[in-house]
Amino acid sequence: MGREKEAARERARAIRCRLSPAEISSLSAAVEQHLLGVIDGANPLMVYVSKPGEVDTHGLIDRLLSRGVEIVVPIIEQETRTLRLSFLRDPEVLRPSTFSVPEPVGSEIPADPSEIGLVVVPMIAFDRRGFRLGYGAGYYDRFLSAHPRMKKIGVAFSCLELERVPADENDVPMDVIVTEEGVLEISPR
Repeated sequence: MGREKEAARERARAIRCRLSPAEISSLSAAVEQHLLGVIDGANPLMVYVSKPGEVDTHGLIDRLLSRGVEIVVPIIEQETRTLRLSFLRDPEVLRPSTFSVPEPVGSEIPADPSEIGLVVVPMIAFDRRGFRLGYGAGYYDRFLSAHPRMKKIGVAFSCLELERVPADENDVPMDVIVTEEGVLEISPR
């Protein structure tokens, strides 16, 4: 399974690398518009902070903060191989940290996962069953397994859809997938 996942991950990365910064910006804006309809009213809301190549969440975070929505961002815990959470009140405090992921380094405001009902999750690739490929370390799968009541919204560009993502018992499927083409509600298992 590991080799199969890594091969799928490499194919998806190659596709993503072909997208220009202008295409990523345009596609991300379309994803954001669809996402706003799905997350309407969720507060607080957990959103990943994007790094280059991913669906850009910086504009979404700014827009939600300006509307008074409390934003919670993940912080990578390498020791425990999971995520801890921090409120984000000012995006200016974000600094590239573990794996170059922007995090509120030195400005953490601890957040309780039990208070969060909705989480926006990055995906390298996905399928219509709701399974996603991440970067391979399992941080989100471990976190989401520990907090199963959160509604899980995966975001990616439509060109990263696979016919079937290799998945095992440790992989947590998304409830909803949002791309620039629209919203895909995943049928309950």
